[in-house]
Amino acid sequence: MVENAENAKSLESAESLEDAERLEKALNAASGDEAGPAVLKERRVEDAATLKALADPLRLAILDVLMAAAGTGPLTAKEIAAALDEPQTKLYRHIKQLEKAGLIRVAGTRLVSGIVESRYSPAQESLRLAPEIFSPGSPTRVDAYDAMLAAMDRVRGDFRAAAMAGRVDFSRDDSGALSGLFSHFSYRVAPERLLRLRGQLAAVFDELHAEGNSTAEDAVDVTLFTLLYGVGPVPAAGAAPTSTPASAATSALPPVVGSRNDGGPGTES
Repeated sequence: MVENAENAKSLESAESLEDAERLEKALNAASGDEAGPAVLKERRVEDAATLKALADPLRLAILDVLMAAAGTGPLTAKEIAAALDEPQTKLYRHIKQLEKAGLIRVAGTRLVSGIVESRYSPAQESLRLAPEIFSPGSPTRVDAYDAMLAAMDRVRGDFRAAAMAGRVDFSRDDSGALSGLFSHFSYRVAPERLLRLRGQLAAVFDELHAEGNSTAEDAVDVTLFTLLYGVGPVPAAGAAPTSTPASAATSALPPVVGSRNDGGPGTES
């Protein structure tokens, strides 16, 4: 980054437009992706700083875009803004926060009209919230739930945008390519039944994860958001809140990002 700053100063001191253009082309031709640590297959999240970085729907959206584009290469802030239909200036603070938390990294830089432009890539293929951060007495418990709530807000915003644009359809039967399913209910069940239900849902998510993204021409982006939790009895006065081992929250955001704390593969947020 220091070298890029010096290059930019050299560019500014060029005596003519032709000299500046020639210097810029030379610098960009010589520049390549900066060496950096290998991309993690999965990152385990258990610290407050990372959880706070994840506790914002827009930052989750930025991370989603970069992770979705991981196979095609890093993106600039301008390209991320275009993908999210957001003003570029609105993203800089959030990008820096994700970079500071180590969730994304600068994969390369180039000079554009005398300005150093960074290209960003994700630092991991998936994220997982460590189960222990939800334990009673955990100092990061509130931060972990804030990250989950941000994921819920993200899904809500994406759904509203897609629905208002006429891109989803809940009116079709099971034969419809875009058929949606909505269900909201509460049941009283035995703890072992809750565990079994959780396992059944996790098996579906594991199957999807194993299949990976479809390359079929008629493939559609599918969003799956599931929140399953058991509500325990009200704690006695002065007692610490009890946790329900069978509780799970799972969200899969297309095309490659999701959220889980159930022990299975996925991207957790």
